[in-house]
Amino acid sequence: MKGGAGRLALLLSGRGSNLGAFLRAQQAGELQGSVEVVISNRPEAAGLKIAQDAGIATAVVDHTLYESREAFDEVLAEKISGFKPDVIVLAGFMRILTTNFVDRFRGQLINIHPSLLPKYRGLNTHQRALDAGEREGGATVHFVTADLDEGPGILQTPVSIEEGDTAVTLASRVLPFEHQLYPHAANLVLTGQVSLSKHGAVWNDEILPPGGKIWRPNCQ
Repeated sequence: MKGGAGRLALLLSGRGSNLGAFLRAQQAGELQGSVEVVISNRPEAAGLKIAQDAGIATAVVDHTLYESREAFDEVLAEKISGFKPDVIVLAGFMRILTTNFVDRFRGQLINIHPSLLPKYRGLNTHQRALDAGEREGGATVHFVTADLDEGPGILQTPVSIEEGDTAVTLASRVLPFEHQLYPHAANLVLTGQVSLSKHGAVWNDEILPPGGKIWRPNCQ
């Protein structure tokens, strides 16, 4: 979308730390839109309570009640569509989405991944970066496509790896950067500055590199 206040839907499965980051950005007037609904596949997800306390609509689509991913995704898609979001934020949503679902919301779905994509897709990203002797870890916000963690990057933030770092310490230092990076990247999509084309992510008519543009927030 271009102009005006955008509408966001957040999908989560757990505690909702990214939800908290979006709500803080919204309260500070730094988000070019508002979180309209938080949807979880787990009824016990702590993020639902955070949303309810903030006066945000919530919904549960429990994946255990469906016999197939396709059936679950169809119901989830209908639930999302009812809120007419401009951008759908995967905020720790622990489900692999079907191609039909991703295609339905093409260009609206974004995710954050704790590595400098295209390096270290999948799990255990921080440990793999350490094992490879990398000097930097970080996080990437990317459009979601049918291939896991392979959607075109929007923004990524490098974080230096320090001597003696473990996967736990590195993750703890990357997380605050994620919380600044994600709402900022969402703004770019909400305002139409960044969009998804068949060639990749496009920022003001410029095709971005696969991992997206480097962005360094003021984060200690």
